[in-house]
Amino acid sequence: MKVSEFNYILPKSCIAQFPIKEREKSRLMVLDRRRKSIEHTLFSRIIDYMEETDIIVLNNTKVIPARLLGKKENTGGKIEVLLINKISKDIWEVLIKPLARVSVGTKIIFGKGELVGEIIEKKLDRSIILFEYDKDFYKTLSKYGFVPLPPYIKRNYGESDYTPFYALDKRAYQTVYANRKGSVAAPTAGFHFTNRLLSNIRDRGVEIITITLHISYGTFEPIRVLSVEDHRMGKEFYNMDEFAKLSINRASRNGKRIIAVGTTSLRALETSVNLNREIVKPSGYTDLFIYPGYRFKLVNALLTNFHLPKSTLLMLACAFGGKDFVIEAYKEAIKKEYRFYSYGDAMLLL
Repeated sequence: MKVSEFNYILPKSCIAQFPIKEREKSRLMVLDRRRKSIEHTLFSRIIDYMEETDIIVLNNTKVIPARLLGKKENTGGKIEVLLINKISKDIWEVLIKPLARVSVGTKIIFGKGELVGEIIEKKLDRSIILFEYDKDFYKTLSKYGFVPLPPYIKRNYGESDYTPFYALDKRAYQTVYANRKGSVAAPTAGFHFTNRLLSNIRDRGVEIITITLHISYGTFEPIRVLSVEDHRMGKEFYNMDEFAKLSINRASRNGKRIIAVGTTSLRALETSVNLNREIVKPSGYTDLFIYPGYRFKLVNALLTNFHLPKSTLLMLACAFGGKDFVIEAYKEAIKKEYRFYSYGDAMLLL
């Protein structure tokens, strides 16, 4: 299967540069896979498509301020560091700009030296960095790090207080239920929920479960091969506690509809189950790459955003909804001027 089969043309005007003022007032496209029908509504009406026997699974990972601006210890040259994958306690895999300015042994100073990174390995497109800090890594990171916005959202954060949009992004590029630090990108399908809407969904009788998958570079890394089957996903850590495991297994046994909020929740769930639709591996690492032809074992419905052309996320949506149906829905979304990507609108596949 060719990667080019998942391409589409998107006008720049459709790429959402800012979040909508009220999260639940984003638009929602609802795809019925069985009837091949499409409906258009507001996200606040998602409850109309839920039944009291449903169970919703959210990814409660929290985005860390993974973008750092520093200076080389010896020369003062400016260096940008993006954390992409935690290897161990103080060692991270990173992307560095400009890569040519660093070598093994280079030290990068952040802020007034409260955080220092030393390059201990340099690869073709990424590096390994060892951090030194005084007390708590995440507290220090929150002091000097920036929101790791995707490159299609145009900002110009600098070393001073970060343009008028910094506070907005810091709040908006996070789900309202995020509470497990560790992601370098957000599970954006959850952006549309508010605490009020979640409360209304619970009042309907729908069970809401949270699990964790810490998103690394592997989720959004560009595909650099021609054939879909040749691509390999990076590993990402996921975890679900005993309550989540028991609840999901009970829902599966009772034939309840399991709705995954986001591709990350879906990948964690599909990784964790056996062929009997029972969770047997509630914690571990997943490199599951889902594309058309994959047979879903557990998830019955998917809430997701509109994704980049030729991305693994779009391929997953096409696997779930049917490639031709999903691509046609994307074309209709463009015609109707839906907002695309992280800060954009949502799609519910039933």
